[in-house]
Amino acid sequence: FTDIQRERMRLKVLSRDHEEHQRKSKHDIHRMKKNLNPLLHPLEAPREYKRALNAAKVERILAKPFVASLDGHRDGVYCMSLHPKELSCIVSGSADGEVRMWDLVTKRCTFEKTLHDGFVHGVTINPLGSHFVSVGQDKTIKICTLDGEFEQSTIVSKTYFKDVSYHQSKSEFVTGGAEVELWSPHRAEPIANFTWGVDTTNCVKFNYVETNVFASSADDRSITLFDIRTSKPIRKILMDMRTNRLCWNPMEAFNFTTANEDHNAYTFDMRRMRKPLKTHKGHVSAVMDIAYAPTGRELVTASYDRTLRIYPVDKPRSREVYHTQRMQRLFCVLWSADNKYIATGSDETNIRLWKAQASETLGTQSARQRASLRYSDKLKEKFHHHPEVKRILNHRHVPKAIYRASQEKNIILSSIKRKEENRRIHSKQVAKKKQFVEEKK
Repeated sequence: FTDIQRERMRLKVLSRDHEEHQRKSKHDIHRMKKNLNPLLHPLEAPREYKRALNAAKVERILAKPFVASLDGHRDGVYCMSLHPKELSCIVSGSADGEVRMWDLVTKRCTFEKTLHDGFVHGVTINPLGSHFVSVGQDKTIKICTLDGEFEQSTIVSKTYFKDVSYHQSKSEFVTGGAEVELWSPHRAEPIANFTWGVDTTNCVKFNYVETNVFASSADDRSITLFDIRTSKPIRKILMDMRTNRLCWNPMEAFNFTTANEDHNAYTFDMRRMRKPLKTHKGHVSAVMDIAYAPTGRELVTASYDRTLRIYPVDKPRSREVYHTQRMQRLFCVLWSADNKYIATGSDETNIRLWKAQASETLGTQSARQRASLRYSDKLKEKFHHHPEVKRILNHRHVPKAIYRASQEKNIILSSIKRKEENRRIHSKQVAKKKQFVEEKK
């Protein structure tokens, strides 16, 4: 070759990275290259559908949500609170006045003491995790330290208490009962009184983001918003039935969800409270408590019908329903800060731990296992509209009494809806007064 020919000549050299072709250890499988050209894989869609179907079946087979039961209380558990600094610590209060602290890792009680005469209606831990506050039917507030030696102080009030909630950044807490009052752990008298009306307040909750705002629900079916920087309430609405509990969304500062006596949970925007953003249905008895996931994307409800349901915040139907044969009526529920576990308290003295994802495998997983689970989730998401996959993913077994009650409830609701539609069609006055808006599915 001449020099000119050598300059024009181009040589293609094969170069491979050994890490892309060799195994990291002898336990791994041999890596193989795949040509992703769709023309070479005409049966890719049927193959993925079959894999999605198998993944849905395996998910339902492995769905065993119950983790453990914490025994020790001698009466029904009616209130619980998460520790803000420790993932494995919760505090619970029972109907006999006893307050217990639990370690969820060892599933043992680390502290127990009878602090009240009668019901413990509320318990909360301050943001620093140095002490907790409990209120009861005996008109007392108990403040107990958690770090170091146990110390207890008591504040005696003129009225009884139904709930307590701690400020997220200040050393102040608000109590609900015959009156709504703001307290400091260093004073024996309340700092401020926010009572609006004469009925009993059964729930108070501080906002996680707008820390000076808190909401309350009362026995007169009202939901009221307060700001501790002002002396007057912000807003008040009246529901058709009583609200038992409410909870703020930890990621969306303006949204909160209420647990109602009419078997539903309602999500509201505090800026527009004329109608709820979403109605969460499914229970056949009163919803007693509610809690949000730390991600703000899901919520869990505890009901008087002895079941708990997990809802996406933007869906009216639950994705999971948990129940056991021995579990009785539920009164309190918590979602752990690591988004993996749910704790429930019921009136047969037990605290139960559940997995937030029913089919999730506990313990460490290898990289291959995590990749396989992600692939299965994507396949189920891709084919979840197909009838067979949808049927398997949505089917949940419930007790026979709840199944029959839900059937009867559906008949009653469809009858009411049919009657309203007939009245709207055949009455001119009703048609003129209000415009018909179809219910969202």
